[in-house]
This record gives sequence, C-alpha cells and structure tokens, in this order.
Amino acid sequence: MPHEPQNVVASQNASHGEGHDYVKGSPHLRHPVLRTMIADQLSALVRETIDRKGSCHVLEVGAGHGTFSDFLLAAGARVTVTEASQASAAMLTEKFAGRDDVEVFFDSTGGDVFERQDQVDGVVCAALLHHIPDYVTFVGDLSRLIEPGGFFYSAQDPTYYPRRRRRVHLAQRGTYFLWRLAQGNYKRGLATRLRRVKGEWSETEASDLVEYHVVRDGVDELALTAELERHFADVELFTYWSTQGPFFQKTLGRFDLPSEFGLIARSRT
Repeated sequence: MPHEPQNVVASQNASHGEGHDYVKGSPHLRHPVLRTMIADQLSALVRETIDRKGSCHVLEVGAGHGTFSDFLLAAGARVTVTEASQASAAMLTEKFAGRDDVEVFFDSTGGDVFERQDQVDGVVCAALLHHIPDYVTFVGDLSRLIEPGGFFYSAQDPTYYPRRRRRVHLAQRGTYFLWRLAQGNYKRGLATRLRRVKGEWSETEASDLVEYHVVRDGVDELALTAELERHFADVELFTYWSTQGPFFQKTLGRFDLPSEFGLIARSRT
C-alpha cells in the first residue's frame, strides 16, 4: 500500500472504533469560525461546479462522522464518502441511510479507493493529510481521480514546523498541551511526551500513528502546492489559526498565527 502503512490504518480503526467521539477528540472541527469558513469554501466549489456542468459528484476521503459531508450535501453535491475505520463507516451508513445522493465506502487499507473509484468532479480531504505518511504522492494520485475542470480541497492540516515563526509554534503546541491536560489519561500522555523529547516514534503506539504529523514536523504545504500545480490551473494556499480549546481559539484567533493551512485547487487540467 503506497500511501499509508497497514499499521497506521489499524491504529486509526482501533482508536476510532464504536463510541468514538469526534467532537471530544477533535473539537477544533466544531469551532464556529472554522466551520463557517470551511462550509463557505466547500459550498462555493460545489456551486461553481453545478453552474458549470449541472451536477457535482464529490469524493470525500476520510469523512469521519460526516461533519463536512453535510456541507457538501447542503450545497447540492452527490457525495461518496470513504472511511478507514469500520465503526465510522458503519456510523456513516446509518446516518445517511435512505439517501440516494450519498455512497459510503469502507476503505479497509487506505488505498482501496484508487482501485474502485470512477472519476469525480471534486475531492475533499478535511483534517486528513497529516495522517498520511506520503501525503504528496497521495494527493497526486487523488488528483488523477478528478475530471478535467474539477477541484481539490483540503483543510485543517498543520503548517510545516521548520517554516513556522517561533511564536506560532509555541502558541499552537502550548495551547494543545493545556487542552490535553484537561483530557486525562496522564500515563499515556507522559509516555508519549517522553518519546517526543527523545525524538522517537513508535510503530505500535496509537498516539504516534494517529498523530503522525507531530513527529515529522507537520505537513509541507509548499510541497503539496507544487504537486497540485502539476494538475490544476489555479491553486490557492491559505493559512489560519486553529487549536482545540475554544477559549484559545477565540482569543488568539485575532492575531497573525498561521498554525494550519488549506488548499483550494480549481480547473483540473
């Protein structure tokens, strides 16, 4: 499997099993400012496609519990959602039961989608790419699933640490640490922190596999931009502040702290 080792998929499947709460584990996906930004961007892309060709079929990779699928559907898209967690795929199937504008696809390896997916008008990866080891190749292969004129969208991935200003990195990691303290599970947290200090990464620990970006310095947004420019006529990189705790999201959001990034690529060539 070229994009995601089997143990990463297994860890994702285990840590996102039945009863997993995406809101508790990823509350930054629920902050009103961020949700509105993402909803507006996705809606605009779907409307542009419908205006251009009369319909819009979107592939959303790693849909979680369908937070962003709802935006796509509200804008008028037909959506194929994929999930590497069997429990999440089952939850999505139940959530969208009876709808003929949604297909749920359980991607047991993280790469099955490339074997069975027909071309689509757009691909959406929200809070996903930082979990993919070879994310540049992954995005390149996803681009080949998009029809000419179509779009690619990603958001909620951490900017590349070596290019971050020091105050941005300290603010993002510091607020995350304070939020994590309130979540409990101190034994796992201490063991994870010790590995971080030593610069170690475990092939078996869920906290390292699911938070793979932390031990490989975020995600290289410029490398992804360059890859998308090979496939699209118009590529936009945007950055913004994002953290888990709502207090720090609100108070620090007014400052120039680009901790996360997104990409909008239009006009597949």
